[in-house]
Amino acid sequence: MALSVLDLFSVGIGPSSSHTVGPMRAAKRFADGLAEDGLLPSTVRVRAELFGSLGATGHGHGSDKAVVLGLQGAAPETVDTSTADDQAAAAALDAELHLAGHHRVDFNWDEDLVLHRRKSLPAHPNGMTFWALDHSGAVLRERSYYSVGGGFVVDGDAGDLDQEGADKIAPDATVLPYPFTSADELLEICRRENKSIPEIMLANELTWHSETELRDELLGLWAVMRECVENGCAAEGILPGGLKVRRRAPALFRTLAAAASAGSASAGSASTGSASTSFEQGTHPDAGPANLAEAPADPLLAMEWVNLFALAVNEENAAGGRIVTAPTNGAAGIVPAVLHYYVKFVPGADDDGVVRFLLTAAAVGILFKTNASISGAEVGCQGEVGSACSMAAAGLCEVLGGTPAQVENAAEVGIEHNLGLTCDPVGGLVQIPCIERNAIASVKAINAARLALHGDGSHVVSLDKAIKTMRDTGADMMTKYKETSRGGLAVNVIEC
Repeated sequence: MALSVLDLFSVGIGPSSSHTVGPMRAAKRFADGLAEDGLLPSTVRVRAELFGSLGATGHGHGSDKAVVLGLQGAAPETVDTSTADDQAAAAALDAELHLAGHHRVDFNWDEDLVLHRRKSLPAHPNGMTFWALDHSGAVLRERSYYSVGGGFVVDGDAGDLDQEGADKIAPDATVLPYPFTSADELLEICRRENKSIPEIMLANELTWHSETELRDELLGLWAVMRECVENGCAAEGILPGGLKVRRRAPALFRTLAAAASAGSASAGSASTGSASTSFEQGTHPDAGPANLAEAPADPLLAMEWVNLFALAVNEENAAGGRIVTAPTNGAAGIVPAVLHYYVKFVPGADDDGVVRFLLTAAAVGILFKTNASISGAEVGCQGEVGSACSMAAAGLCEVLGGTPAQVENAAEVGIEHNLGLTCDPVGGLVQIPCIERNAIASVKAINAARLALHGDGSHVVSLDKAIKTMRDTGADMMTKYKETSRGGLAVNVIEC
């Protein structure tokens, strides 16, 4: 098994990687399979059933809409987020689907798309089954899939799950120059080869891509992150879903932009040299003091900007906008927020640093994905926000000059202080406590990196032990605290 940085970071649609992106990919895979095997002409009806956490919170996460869009050929990377809801509504109103984008079949939303709130498939909490039927009602094809976190989908019929239910993630058997399955192995490789973590990751990535291709892909992801922040800072109003959660990023942005303009006028500089965008100078989220030395007197102003970046991303995610899964949608604001912190407040920040940051963060994400889980339905929010916090801490520590040992220490601090974090979304929506949780974890990641830099990398609890503890804690965690909306805040907050 081999994982790429581009497996951990991908462009998708909100609000959830496991509940929206995964089901859309699974449904598209099913429809595409019918087309490839010549079964579409005989198909007159399709049915889909969602189980476990997908069934319990699927409506709030848009899983049902995602399945409809996927069956009609939409992909998370390219689906038009501005018309996605209208496309799903049209399928319900017209009582028809166009499988794989062109083959028409009758479709009854209530009968052909069932969400089971208290039934599960055996291998993973996020299971779903699809059927294709002919004119006589005979089953042409039946397939089960599992959405295992971060938008990853495994085929339950093709042996992609082991006996314990853990996913094999990818059938890629590529032999890497520097394979590692633990942080200890990664650190030993760095010591032996006298290379940094991003250098080791780059050497592995060259197995799949040229250095130019990889750099372009990573900077493309960074561009999507920046655009997501920009969109989140500009979009006013109430988030969908019924909780009446108001977007806070636009107002916070206006406040901070005004302060930045005032500070920039006195300092004689208002730009970080970031890529130009549609925002005017001084009114873009990347504008403002280039580093802390030029910032106004408020010593916590940087934290306010980090809060803004995370809120903007996760409000966009909650609204079904375009985001980068990093490594999940529910935790999608943390890596972008900390990357924005690096670009905005660290002198000398550049695109090379952005690439190193993402490669380092991905190395840590691979360890979580391989040895534990990034699925909230499997291990709680420690697997989503905890993993993202750890990844962002490692990436920041690297670009701030940390050694591999310090980077590993930063990653360990990032996850250790998220252990036991439950996933209890109010109303089954990725809003409360998810949006604020990303802001808090972003600041925590920055602090973890800075703490690690004050040491020499030696510490008592290793990252490997912390990851194992996270997996064990998730196994012990009651199901109601794992993205079912049947425990915690989800039952103690009255929905309005």
